[in-house]
Amino acid sequence: MTYPAIPDEYTPLSGSASYHVEHYELTLDTRLASNKLMGRAVITAVADVECATLELDLVASLRVSKITLDGGRVAKYGQRQGKLVLTLRAPLPEGHRFTLDLRYEGNPHPIRGMWGEVGWEELEDGVLVAGQPTGAPSWFPCNDHPSQKASYKFTVSTDANYTVVCNGQLTTHTTKSSRETWVYVQAEPMSSYLATLQIGRYRVQPWAQVGDVPILVAAPRALESETAVGLARQKDMLETFQDRFGPYPFGDYTVVVTEDELEIPLEAQSLSIIGRNHLGTDWESQRLIAHELSHQWFGNSLTVRRWRDIWLHEGFACYAEWIWSEAAGLDSARDRAAAAYRGLKRKAQNIAVGAPGPELMFDDRVYKRGALALHALRGSVGDELFFTVLKHWTQTFRHGSVTTEDFIALADAHWRHVPGFSTGDFLYPWLYETALPTQP
Repeated sequence: MTYPAIPDEYTPLSGSASYHVEHYELTLDTRLASNKLMGRAVITAVADVECATLELDLVASLRVSKITLDGGRVAKYGQRQGKLVLTLRAPLPEGHRFTLDLRYEGNPHPIRGMWGEVGWEELEDGVLVAGQPTGAPSWFPCNDHPSQKASYKFTVSTDANYTVVCNGQLTTHTTKSSRETWVYVQAEPMSSYLATLQIGRYRVQPWAQVGDVPILVAAPRALESETAVGLARQKDMLETFQDRFGPYPFGDYTVVVTEDELEIPLEAQSLSIIGRNHLGTDWESQRLIAHELSHQWFGNSLTVRRWRDIWLHEGFACYAEWIWSEAAGLDSARDRAAAAYRGLKRKAQNIAVGAPGPELMFDDRVYKRGALALHALRGSVGDELFFTVLKHWTQTFRHGSVTTEDFIALADAHWRHVPGFSTGDFLYPWLYETALPTQP
């Protein structure tokens, strides 16, 4: 397969094709009152070409004070336009595994772009990080491209009486004087934009168990009653999605409930972040909770190799909402699809959701029309074949990077006995033509 170029055409200022990271070890000290971050990043990576220089993504407000490469100093380094550029004393040969050790500090803030503000955000009483698509450099140096997956270890120290939640599983929590330190390990490969840090006055509680998958909830004590109501169906959602999509792909699942109201819930690998305003039992609140959970399969375990294929995240997650609606005894997927179709007909027909362009990659039409494409596909091949392919899709590319072509090839391999059916031909008008196809 020919892999797409790095940087990505939708995020041309992010990422480097010179190397790939295998592991990030982040040691962070946060001072909440002053919004001060002191960090150390130890990065294990492999050169994909001979490298005389190395580039990492990092905001200018986080100033680097020291860098070593394989234990020795680099010749020089500088920061400009969101890049940390290292000039090496001697070129790294292709295939060389190397270790970068960086010290940095500063006052982190969100990165402003065409998608609004992404990355590090101060709450009324704590911190929230939502990195999609280019927010990771707001708090650590990285190779910021969705195809660049690595394992992570987070060691975070912060003020006493605050709780830290990161991706993966908590391995250690210690208290010393007025500081508390939390250690999380994310063993499964993760794109940098999915890395997260949540700090707040949360109490983390076991919520439910689905097979060997624990569900945890981190919520302020004042919101525990509302949380119990709003997340009452979380276990049922996970059971439904495991039945439809295959095994949950991570060790556990955590929902963080913020004291602040949020515009939308947010996804990160192995966890979701919702605001207190998303705890309702109405369909709008519940569909968002289901949507974020489904991203653990579609977006986190399976992550797009290029941003133009974002429908593989959002179209699938939107369709997961409709699947949950059916399972919960609410409207059928057919009824949800009909309503979505009526809504799309009222909007401009000027987007190809399989390649929407950077400005429209998070447009609601990518979500709804992507979901309609899947519903139409389901109607054409039947439930048994459709859900069999979804399970093979999540298992074949588990913890990997995917493209639309990968999905089409896998589906065709499983549906080859369906006479005259081509997945690519079927999906083409839904994904790559602007005119809305006939309602499924």
